[in-house]
Amino acid sequence: MDLLHAILVAILQGATELFPVSSLGHAVVLPAIFHWNLDQKSDSFLPFLVLLHTGTAAALFIYFWRDWVRIIRGVLGLAGASEVADARRVFLLIVIATIPAVIFGFVFNKFFRDLFASPILVSCILVLNGLMLLVGERIKGSGARPLSALTPTDALVIGLWQCGALFPGISRSGATIIGGVLRGVDHEGSAHFSFLIALPIIVGATVLEVPHLLRANVAPGVLGTAAIAALVAGVVALASTWFLMRYFANHERWAMDPFGYYCVAAGLLAAGYLGFVA
Repeated sequence: MDLLHAILVAILQGATELFPVSSLGHAVVLPAIFHWNLDQKSDSFLPFLVLLHTGTAAALFIYFWRDWVRIIRGVLGLAGASEVADARRVFLLIVIATIPAVIFGFVFNKFFRDLFASPILVSCILVLNGLMLLVGERIKGSGARPLSALTPTDALVIGLWQCGALFPGISRSGATIIGGVLRGVDHEGSAHFSFLIALPIIVGATVLEVPHLLRANVAPGVLGTAAIAALVAGVVALASTWFLMRYFANHERWAMDPFGYYCVAAGLLAAGYLGFVA
C-alpha cells in the first residue's frame, strides 16, 4: 500500500469510526467498489490496522481527557468524596456497557469475521443501519434525561445495542446513540457516553492484535507509512468528535436523519452496483 492510498484509508477510518455510518461497512464495501488492492490478511496490513485504531483511540482520549482524568482520579481515590463517588459510578457504567460486546465478540468472532467476505451482504446491512437510525429517531424517548441520570440498566441496554456493531455495516456509535435516546437520554448525552465507551472497545480490539503484530513479518517502510496514516486518522477522528458533539447538541429533533438517509442510499447503490455492474 502506497502512502497516498494509506492516507485515504486513514481519512475514511478516522471519519467513519465515529460518525454513525459504520467504519467496518465502508471498509468492506468501498475497496470492492473501487477495486482497491487491500489484502486484509497480509502481514503488512496488520500494523497498519493496529496503528490506525491507536490514532483513533488517542483522539478520543485527547478530546475527553478531562472525563478520563476525573474517572482515573476518582477510581484511585485521589479526589474528594463526592467526586470519587461520581467517577466510580461512571466507571461502573462504562464497564457494564462494555461487557456485552466483549462476550458476544469473543463467542461469535469467526461468524462475524466471515461476513467480511461478502460486500453485497454488508451493503444490505448498511441499509439496515440507516433504517435503525431513522426508526430509532421516530420512536425515541422524551430526551429530557441528562447523562448524569444514566443508570446501570441504561448502560446494559446501551451495551446490548453496541453488540449490533459486530455486524459489518452496523455503526457502533449509531447503535449506542440510538440505545441512549430510546432510554430517554438526549442526543448529546448519548453521544458523550457512546464516545466514552468507544475508547476501551477500540483499545481492547487493538491489544488483541498486538500478539499477531509481534509475529508478523513486516516489510521495511510499512511501519513508517502506518505511523503517518495513524496520525492522519487521529487528526480526522479528533475533528469528527469535535463536530459531532456540537452537531448533536444543536439538532436534538432530527439528529440521526441525515446519517440514516445516507446509509440507506449508499447501501442500496452499493448493493446494486456490486450485484449488477461489478
